[in-house]
Order: sequence, then structure tokens, then C-alpha cells
Amino acid sequence: MTDTRRELKLGAFLYPTGHHVAAWRHPDAQADAGSNFAHYVALAQAAEAAKFDLIFMADGVGTRGTDIEALSRTAIRYVAQFEPITLLSALSAVTSNIGFVATASTSYNEPYHIARKFASLDHISGGRAGWNLVTSSSEHEAHNFGRDEHYAHAERYERAEEFADVVRGLWDTWEEDAFPRDKESGIYFDPDKQHILNHKGKYFKVRGPLNVARAPQGHPVLVQAGSSEPGKELAARTADVVFTAHQTTEDARAFYADLKGRLAKYGRDRDDLKVMPGIFPVVGRTEQEAQDKFQQIQDLIHPAVGLSMLAGMAGPIDLSQYPLDGPVPELPETNSSKSRQKLLLDLARRENLTIRDLYLRIAGARGHYQVVGTPVQIADKMEEWFTTGAADGFNIMPPHLPVGLYDFIEHVLPELRRRGLFRSDYEGRTLRENLGLGVPRHPARAQIAAE
Repeated sequence: MTDTRRELKLGAFLYPTGHHVAAWRHPDAQADAGSNFAHYVALAQAAEAAKFDLIFMADGVGTRGTDIEALSRTAIRYVAQFEPITLLSALSAVTSNIGFVATASTSYNEPYHIARKFASLDHISGGRAGWNLVTSSSEHEAHNFGRDEHYAHAERYERAEEFADVVRGLWDTWEEDAFPRDKESGIYFDPDKQHILNHKGKYFKVRGPLNVARAPQGHPVLVQAGSSEPGKELAARTADVVFTAHQTTEDARAFYADLKGRLAKYGRDRDDLKVMPGIFPVVGRTEQEAQDKFQQIQDLIHPAVGLSMLAGMAGPIDLSQYPLDGPVPELPETNSSKSRQKLLLDLARRENLTIRDLYLRIAGARGHYQVVGTPVQIADKMEEWFTTGAADGFNIMPPHLPVGLYDFIEHVLPELRRRGLFRSDYEGRTLRENLGLGVPRHPARAQIAAE
């Protein structure tokens, strides 16, 4: 399906208290957000009233970090927050149009679990579910699943490739009309419309079928966030949406062109994949007000938290042994997120940043694009990326919640609408319809059509 209207796609990326590393300390932040369901209800309903395409939830199956001093001072290291599928299932009952994307790792789940959970969420929400496929990047998650160390990067992606194929195969084990549930004939399902998977691969052996009927969207929307070479190749073959991080318009354009250019070899059109970089907006009525608001939250960062955040993103090294106001040292290649490590080190070298400078630069957006300014200035940057081949939309990363999201809705969205860049109402009821994505045809139907 071609998106002829060419309007921005927007996701509300909701960390519990906000994206800034010190968000929970802000006077306007909901400090207990990770365990506060009413907080999420208010955010979801506000995002839906604003006509966002989706709400996005990151996740990790383990607290990240062992530095208890740093952990005790932060709320963004998966210390205390809801499991996302449980949360989004509940939020679907108090909304009707906005989509729900949850992160689930291919490293520490089984394909059958993921296929079943997301198909269920798609039914519960009436066709608004999406799965953010990640391979996990934290050694700390491995320790919760019987492993002494995390899977190697190449192995993670090889496993993820097979994992994605098994999940999609399980979603295809029933045709759309496989369940007549005919009381007169006594036929609950049509045996001819059940398709046993019988997958036998290097990592998984899964017979099927899935014990959930075919999802309203055919397949829940498949989202990816990897920007390494294996990640881009997996996304080009399987993803509907890619969330990504870039510091410059030039880098974003290059990534966009690269990724879109890979689609044809998999028989896909450029519009079959939406690229939505993260953007961290600090909104002020004037530029000075925006800068003052940003400085207020920057001043709340504890050095131990800044160093811990860098260590978690840039590689397995204790940066506290280096001068805080000295240069960022050479780092060994990480086994976690290689693309994010490269982004951070490139930024440090390009701008000659010290260790303190670097953690201050990424304390809010963690490597994503950061804009501090007026609604017009923020809309200018979003329009530039959108109209010059760098993005199909954005994942909005509020500095602190709930006010950061409300600021964007109240001040930036009207400016985007004034420019004809964002919708005034939803196009449909499902996430695929609103994103301008087609419904995957069941392989059996595709075969009949080909004959």
C-alpha cells in the first residue's frame, strides 16, 4: 500500500519518567511512573487525542548495571517498571485508535511465546499491536537466563533471523476464515485452513500451529531498531518500521537511502518500510526558555549516573579510572550495541568532547537527535529530515513525563499541522492502516492468486 498523503508518522516513546537520565528528579516528573498505571493511562489517552500513530515501549529483562551507587540514583536502567505487553494490553482497553509497540528480545524468549503474546495483543486491541524485535545488548540480561555471558553479536543476529521467520510462520498457521465456529454442523475450525509449521532449524524446532487465531492485522507490525550491518539486513527483509538513532541530517539520509535501497532484493517497495528516528525535543516559547529548561534538568545529573550510562552504551570499560574532564579513551569493540558505540565515539572525536561533555551530550537522548528550541525551530528540523529523505516520521522522546509529552502536543503539533505535515484524524482503526502499510497476505491465499 502506497502512502500517498506523505504525512509524518509519529510514535510516543514512553520511558516511565521520561528519557533524560535525571528525568525522575525533575519537579514536574511523575517519580513513581514505572509502577503507576494511571500515569500511563493519561499519557496514552493524550497521545491518542493528539493522533499519534503509536506508543512505543522499550524493555529489558534485567536491571542494567552493577554499580549500586549509580543504579540507586536513576530510574532508566530498567530498575522498576511494568512488563510492556501486560501494560499495553491494559492500555488497549482504555483507547481505541492508537497503536502499541512493545519490545521483546529474541535472545531470551522462544518464538512460540512471542508469536502467541503479540497475536493476542493484536486481537485484544483490535489490530493495533506491534513487536519491536531486539537481540538484547546487555550482559546483565544473560545472567538472568542461565548464561555466564551474552550471545556474541553475530550469533545474536543469526538467531534473530531464524526467530523472526518462525514467529511469522506461526502467525500464518491459520487462514483468516479458518474458524467458522458453526454450531449446526459442529465444525469449530476448517482443517484445510490450518497450516502446520514443522520448522526445524539451527536454533529452533517448532511444530505449531499457534493456538491463537490469525491476527486482525494478519501479522502484528514488525519493528526493528538495529543499525549494524546484520541489523539493517534483517530489517530490510522483515521489518515494517525501523527506529534508529542519528546525530546529523547527513548520517540520517545515508542510513535512510541505504536501508530503502536494500528492499528491492527482497521483493519489497520503498513504502513497505517506515524509517522513524528518535528525536528528543525540549520545547520553549522562546529559545532562551528552552535552553533554561534543558539546563535545569542537566543540572540534576549525578556524575556516577553519567559515567554508568556511558559504560552501558559505549562498551565494557570502567570510565571512572579516567579524568572526567579528559578525552574519551580508545575503547575495545563492544559485544552489545556496536552501532550505538560507534555513534558515541564518532561524536566524541568529531566534537573533541571530554568524558563529562559526552555524558552531558547524551544524557537526554542517549545518542538520538536532540533539539532544544521553539516549536518553529523543532518543526523546522523535523520538516527538513522528512522532506529531504532522512525520515518517514519520528519517535518522540519526551525529556520528562508527563509534561514533556504535553509540551510537544500543545506547541509543536499545531505547527506541524499548519504546515500540512501531520494528520488531524486517524485514517483507519488498525496500526497498519494508520502507518500506510499493507496487510500481509496469507501464503495459501497468495498461492491461489498466483495460480
